[in-house]
Amino acid sequence: MSSGPALSPVQVGLVWKRLLGLMDEVAQAFVRVAFSAVIRENWDMAMALIDRQGRQFAQSSRSVPSFIGTLSQTARALLAEFPAEALAPGDVLATNDSWIGSGHLNDITLLRPIFRDGRLLCFVGSVFHSVDIGGAPSPHARDAFEEGLTIPPVKLYRAGEENRDAIAFIAANLRAPEETLGDIRAQLAAFTVAERRLLAMLAEEGIADLDAVVAEVLDRSERSLRAAIAALPPGRYSDELTADGYDKPFTIRCTLTVGAGGVEVDFAGTSPQIERPINSVLNYTAAWCAYAVKCALDPAVPNNDGAFRAVTVRAPEGSILNARRAAPVWARHLAGHYVPAAIFGALAKVAPERVVADCAAPIWTAYFRGQQPDGRAFVRMVFLTGGHGARMGSDGPSCVSFPSNIAAAPVEELEASAPLRVREKALRPGSGGAGRFRGGLGQRVAIESLSDTPVMMTIRHERVLYPPRGMLGGGDGAAGRNMLNGADLPAKTQVALKRGDVVAFETPGGGGLLPVAGRDPAAVAADAAEGYAPAGKDAPA
Repeated sequence: MSSGPALSPVQVGLVWKRLLGLMDEVAQAFVRVAFSAVIRENWDMAMALIDRQGRQFAQSSRSVPSFIGTLSQTARALLAEFPAEALAPGDVLATNDSWIGSGHLNDITLLRPIFRDGRLLCFVGSVFHSVDIGGAPSPHARDAFEEGLTIPPVKLYRAGEENRDAIAFIAANLRAPEETLGDIRAQLAAFTVAERRLLAMLAEEGIADLDAVVAEVLDRSERSLRAAIAALPPGRYSDELTADGYDKPFTIRCTLTVGAGGVEVDFAGTSPQIERPINSVLNYTAAWCAYAVKCALDPAVPNNDGAFRAVTVRAPEGSILNARRAAPVWARHLAGHYVPAAIFGALAKVAPERVVADCAAPIWTAYFRGQQPDGRAFVRMVFLTGGHGARMGSDGPSCVSFPSNIAAAPVEELEASAPLRVREKALRPGSGGAGRFRGGLGQRVAIESLSDTPVMMTIRHERVLYPPRGMLGGGDGAAGRNMLNGADLPAKTQVALKRGDVVAFETPGGGGLLPVAGRDPAAVAADAAEGYAPAGKDAPA
């Protein structure tokens, strides 16, 4: 209930824009003081404002979409354990529980209340990826207990003071605690910026609280996406895709039921969960559903709880997209990142102008763990992007992350922080799928170990057996490939690198769109001149 005067639409718009700018400033504050490269360089994080009911309503523009999609669920779970009325200024709640968070233990969610004159205004929340969460994360894990430390809902700070027992328990389970704990404390600094800036803004605008603004923003977002959905012909539209999987491929079946009231996404018929860490929890699956529908039908709508209301998600319990506790989920993106592709495949039957062909997602990652020359432990994660799918009217961009929006770290940062040398980083010619609009190119990255002690490398890659699909007559992108000293390497494996070993990654290319016969001759000539021409039977003559 708002205690201030009613706000005009103009003031609501101004306050909304100021909130978005505020959250961008808060995110920058976090990134600038973060300890880990995965935050400083990759931006694998999210910052958002959440109302007293646990609804996310404003976020930083570079927030990872899946984190935004799960943050409200996590906030409500935390508030169920620590009711809002019992919280005090300076309290900070935390969890990384995969089934109430963003789907795996490496993502830690923090929530801090913001008060004004003793009254709770809202919360500032964040999710960040921690490379080190203890345990023995591995593509061979059989259950979630192998994957690291679970932090149940806990009050990590009490009235601004660290809960030393909780901090000590976390630190004792980590190989490099100074980095993870440093990132936690960096977020607290950012939270202080959020509180200070928000209270100043409300004073300047003469607003007693945020209730009216939040209600208007969420309702407008909901109406906008529902209107975009209602513009589609009502009906049921389906897609099915096959993914590499672990010992054998798995299938995702997706059916969209489109009606005037919204869209239901149903994954009935999807493969069951497996005893390997590629399973997705429902929170994570639902986040990618909402994001994919928004991207295709109403890309300008804010990515908040209001828009999420228009999308209902169903997945059979015990399936690879709704895994039961305690299935292994460390690499849950290896299933979850296929969700937008399946939704786009279904929408292509009714709105082909609004979708893209398959991208190289799931994004590739490589973990390197070992010792620095001075004996200190290091854990580094490298993101490897591939080609984006073609879209109506445009070729797909090369080496772009989708559906996640993380950034690639500079080569120099990796080489300065670990005994590794990047021998090659180049576009992969001919890897984009052919079509009237060509898929984006993948890349080739080669990394050499310079360590006198073994470096344990863990990779977890898809699209090696089943490449990104072309759409509406376009050609498939090139499949990915992993090599160690020139010999093929399994896509999901751990291997100890010795000094001088060179591992090479060739990421997949994006799928093409529409038959290649319709490609502009000038674009064909440009592809040939630049070495981008698709290879194989689908290439233009």
